[in-house]
Amino acid sequence: QVQLVESGGGSVQAGGSLRLSCAAFRYTYSINCMGWFRQAPGKEREGVASIYTGGGRTAYADSVKGRFTISQDNAKNTLYLQMNSLKPEDTAMYYCAATAAVVPCIYRDYAPLPAEYKYWGRGTQVTVSS
Repeated sequence: QVQLVESGGGSVQAGGSLRLSCAAFRYTYSINCMGWFRQAPGKEREGVASIYTGGGRTAYADSVKGRFTISQDNAKNTLYLQMNSLKPEDTAMYYCAATAAVVPCIYRDYAPLPAEYKYWGRGTQVTVSS
């Protein structure tokens, strides 16, 4: 099955930037939607951004619009999340996820839904201090 490995997390001060990466391995040709999700302690996992791998259509959570950018490098089978103007409330474990389904991303203009994604990475921690 598809394997996903995140990297790029770390600790930054408010206003800083980080770029997360997610490398995909095995059966990557089957992936149509990829997304970034996050989960803070004591909170439910929430969608941050998604991208349709076949055409680049993107969608974002309202809380990150204008600050985060999702992108892909198909030649490297890698997904990115550029995070700018970070806030303490962005502190969370960030996960990369993928699915072969098209509906979760191609027709959506809102944050991805965790239940619609099948393959998950183990996460990378992002901590933003004030």
